[in-house]
Amino acid sequence: MLPILDLKRQYQALEQEMDAAIKNAVVSGSYILGPNVKKLEKDFAEYCGTEAAIGVANGTDALHIALRALNIGDGDEVITVAFTFVATTEAIGIVGATPVFADIDPNTYNIDVSKIEEKITSKTKAILPVHLYGQPCDMDPIMELAKKYNLYVVEDCAQAVGAEYKGKKVGSFGDYGCFSFFPSKNLGCYGDGGMVTARNEELATRVRTLRAHGGRIKYYHDELGLNSRLDEIQAAILNVKFPHIDTWNDARRAVAHRYNELFADVDDVVTPVELEATKCVYHQYTVKVPNRTKLQDDLKEAGIQSMIYYPVPLHQQKVHAHLPACSLPETEQCTEVVLSLPIFPELTQEEQNMVADAIKKLLCKVGV
Repeated sequence: MLPILDLKRQYQALEQEMDAAIKNAVVSGSYILGPNVKKLEKDFAEYCGTEAAIGVANGTDALHIALRALNIGDGDEVITVAFTFVATTEAIGIVGATPVFADIDPNTYNIDVSKIEEKITSKTKAILPVHLYGQPCDMDPIMELAKKYNLYVVEDCAQAVGAEYKGKKVGSFGDYGCFSFFPSKNLGCYGDGGMVTARNEELATRVRTLRAHGGRIKYYHDELGLNSRLDEIQAAILNVKFPHIDTWNDARRAVAHRYNELFADVDDVVTPVELEATKCVYHQYTVKVPNRTKLQDDLKEAGIQSMIYYPVPLHQQKVHAHLPACSLPETEQCTEVVLSLPIFPELTQEEQNMVADAIKKLLCKVGV
């Protein structure tokens, strides 16, 4: 079976360095917020072009803590999308706020900036754009709206480490940027991990306080916080991987562009759109196809894994059944036709040919 992602190949290329880093972290005896976390935080902030970066336990905590740090809570509204993983709205709900859904641009799968302003009310406190599949959102108009209405911006960068908008890295536009190091991400550890980038040191200090039981000094607690610290061993793993992220992202882009060429003559496969002045890092290579379920089943029989991100939009999920009903036609349409194909830096041209040939053959088979 050709997997949608093969993490073993990446480990095998870095095996000796990775094993040594893990062993050194264990032998050091420094397991909580030690030198590996500090190094990664420093390097990550420099890479993203932000004042600071703060390691946390996972990407969901990154979002939760960022919202908490901005004092967003009961009675507040946060504008975001329903076409994303539930962690986006989970974090909003955990702090007591309400997600307000704007529809997406069907070409990029990201928030449609023309749909945001109509969602703003006196209760709106923040905009939470999601850089889905590694494609940067159109940040200029988002930041202009935030300035106009005095709103915070928290970027969900879980799938987009290294992605760029007009030459700037995602995570450097809003008040906070929230990243996930879940193993499947472009920069993934071997467990859970996350990072919050902060626009300034004051915002960074607030996150550091919240991630460590609400205190700046050990055993002195100013507020109710939580235990959400990036693990030292996971940071050691990420420090080995981090120098390779641009090379890996470039390889993903090359894979995506070759897929585009392979499907150029297939009318029934709608390939991803990369906006001008953006650099997508293709966490997923997602196409639109007819007869999606049948095609996915047939691909599985042919030995090719594919995934549906996401089959049910969040505004139609049970968890949000208490929210006012809303119509998101583009979101709803995309959930019915999107299919993500195998993509990872080590994917070979022969494997890509196999995927493309199978899809072309199967589309003809089902009479499309």
